[in-house]
Amino acid sequence: MAGGTVAIVAGAGRLPLLVASALDAAGRPFRILAIRGFADPATRRRAHATVDLLDVRGALARLDAWRPSGVTLAGAVSRPSPAALLNTLAALRNRDELRSLAQGGDDHLLRGVLALLEEHGHRILGVHELAPGLMAPPGPLGARRPDAAAETSVATGRALLASLAAHDVGQAAAVAGRRVLAVEGPEGTDRMLARVRGLARRPLGLGRPPAGLVLVKLAKSGQDLRVDLPAVGPRTVRAAAAAGCAGIAVGAGDTLILDRGETAALADALGLFLIGLEAA
Repeated sequence: MAGGTVAIVAGAGRLPLLVASALDAAGRPFRILAIRGFADPATRRRAHATVDLLDVRGALARLDAWRPSGVTLAGAVSRPSPAALLNTLAALRNRDELRSLAQGGDDHLLRGVLALLEEHGHRILGVHELAPGLMAPPGPLGARRPDAAAETSVATGRALLASLAAHDVGQAAAVAGRRVLAVEGPEGTDRMLARVRGLARRPLGLGRPPAGLVLVKLAKSGQDLRVDLPAVGPRTVRAAAAAGCAGIAVGAGDTLILDRGETAALADALGLFLIGLEAA
């Protein structure tokens, strides 16, 4: 992966700057194209250009002018609402491109974005290729280890997520033993864990969570890791602890650990294990 400027298309969160730091450390040049309304203020301050989410032609024109050796998509971007698609000037200018991208689920949307970039001659690079140090390693990341009950939960979660891989659903599940409490949907991991908190601590939120409750988060089989990496960080650890989880199990090599040191230390402090699972 040596040489050549990388274009970072930056959405929300700290990931774009973490990727930029990794490229800086590797001595590789980059440019940041921030998505207006999503990129954080710190990212926008470092950005070389900013573009509207719905201005597909403007974004492609900017990338074409930069002629990067590769493009990476980093940071969260929400699907635009129907009102946004109908009422913005950018949507009117880009209606043909947006019509094909807006159909289907999130997987379809991501595949459409990839295809559009590749049709314009851009090579898509994954964060896992550019910044492998951000990915979860195999084995424990903190001081704690899963007990027998948690190991059963992890096995159940892995089997469940493997069975759902062909469907456009989330990458995470909350499992206690052989009982599935929740599967991630479009709401994301944090909101799924909020639901689990209500389910696991009934009645009145005062009950004890079931033994061995674990958050399992894995990339789907066949998932294009260039644009859709599972990710956990300190916020995930706090949400899992509030839900009563005994720990978190993620896919080694295909799950981002944001702020790894802080995340592992927080898991230790809150009594959770955090482990990376090697591919089955």
